[in-house]
Amino acid sequence: MARILVTYGSKQGSTAEIAEWIGETLRQDGHHVDVTAAQQARQVQGYDVVILGGALYAGVWHKDARRFARRHAETLRNRSVWLFSSGPLGDAAARKDIPPVRGVATLSARLEAAGHVTFGGRLAPEQSGFVASAMAKKLAGDYRDRERIAAWAKSVSARLG
Repeated sequence: MARILVTYGSKQGSTAEIAEWIGETLRQDGHHVDVTAAQQARQVQGYDVVILGGALYAGVWHKDARRFARRHAETLRNRSVWLFSSGPLGDAAARKDIPPVRGVATLSARLEAAGHVTFGGRLAPEQSGFVASAMAKKLAGDYRDRERIAAWAKSVSARLG
């Protein structure tokens, strides 16, 4: 079984929770999995697979995920790398595949990633900040689909052999 690092950039904890769900599914398939924030993940040596996720804010991946990808780009190109994004509000991510935003697509190509998926996000009704609170009035809710997330993690596991 593979040694897998699941790492992420998350502001409000929603993407962190998705990473934990992915890790849980991969562990059930027998893999050794560490889940940690991208800001705290210092190395990728010793891992066969890296799954890197980032929350999307105004079409931009979380800075910690971007920094992790840039810092470890050379090493990641020699591993199986999978990417995920979270953040669309509403049911779009559940209805259809959403391609990566431009910056994530560029990183995906640079890292020679095996795949990318976009999951729905979560927005709490009590969000602070002018823009977030205005959005929350119309779009507050949890649009993450745990079954879809687990199915994606299982598909990654199956491709690892």
